[in-house]
Amino acid sequence: MATKAAVSVSVAASITAASSSSSKFVINTPHRFLCLKRLSSFSSFSASALAIKCTSISNCSPNKSARSMEGFTTRTRASAQPLENASELIASVETFIFDCDGVIWKGDKLIDGVPETLDMLRSKGKRLVFVTNNSTKSRKQYGKKFETLGLNVNEEEIFASSFAAAAYLKSINFPKDKKVYVIGEDGILKELELAGFQYLGGPVCKHFNLHEDGGKKIELKPGFLMEHDKDVGAVVVGFDRYFNYYKVQYGTLCIRENPGCLFIATNRDAVTHLTDAQEWAGGGSMVGAICGSTQREPLVVGKPSTFMMDYLANKFGILKSQICMVGDRLDTDILFGQNGGCKTLLVLSGVTSLSMLQSPSNSIQPDFYTNKISDFLSIKAATL
Repeated sequence: MATKAAVSVSVAASITAASSSSSKFVINTPHRFLCLKRLSSFSSFSASALAIKCTSISNCSPNKSARSMEGFTTRTRASAQPLENASELIASVETFIFDCDGVIWKGDKLIDGVPETLDMLRSKGKRLVFVTNNSTKSRKQYGKKFETLGLNVNEEEIFASSFAAAAYLKSINFPKDKKVYVIGEDGILKELELAGFQYLGGPVCKHFNLHEDGGKKIELKPGFLMEHDKDVGAVVVGFDRYFNYYKVQYGTLCIRENPGCLFIATNRDAVTHLTDAQEWAGGGSMVGAICGSTQREPLVVGKPSTFMMDYLANKFGILKSQICMVGDRLDTDILFGQNGGCKTLLVLSGVTSLSMLQSPSNSIQPDFYTNKISDFLSIKAATL
């Protein structure tokens, strides 16, 4: 829901309140704006920082964990400007954060001009970071994809939402004796394993004699009661091509019946690029099913939540004002950058068209827009 005065998203953002007075903010709920709440005695705080302060399953109540990652945006922005002086933008920042799907590649096809653009930015001493909401691969697996496409990208420069889910659980000291049920693919499982967490579910579940949860069916016989693991303390939902009713019911039981069980979403993207021929239903469709069955809102760790932004800013010692976020989605990439206090550049090589950007109904405006990231090269050449 959006008005001319307020835009609200259900992910983490930063809120700044006047130190000497109260400030109001709007909380987004599925169907309405809640009443305004007052903040006092805080000069500023980050919603994602609040989430990280949850130190145990018992402290992370369903409502608390969902609220702590809610997003708040309370001002409109000037209309985006076409990128006419790429050299000026490049000189004004130290780090470029790139989305992957729709910016670097579409499906398994590299977008024209990407290698040359990345090489040019590196030659100017710019740090490059790649952030993707796609949770089907781990950082190591994404590293192999970059390599296959002929791009020299270090694993430490890659941040996927699969990694973000595991990193978030580590940040709240998720108990090692609790388990994570995964509705998602191999990337989430690999990152959880690397982080030392017990898990079940996913496309292949090692806790069920290697049977695939994706192939399981429920026989609804009279009096049938589906059992679930009472030690599951978190359900992580990401994009899942093996999504089925078994997983919906299992995840629902864990969230509704296990005290303090967290509901974590890697992202809420409506569509994704599985091929370069068309858009496909994204991870948001799987998350939406669990929202419907549990009547709970998830804690979102992927874009536009600021969790990954805060994580990489701390890891690399980056000033957020010295970052430019480059992406093809308004409601994830651009909001991610804006929520983090970065410059933003929208590329029209992915899901957002110029008409969508300029539509009167769109209230999310990046600082700049251009057709594709290789325009950095052509614009630069044209100004020489």
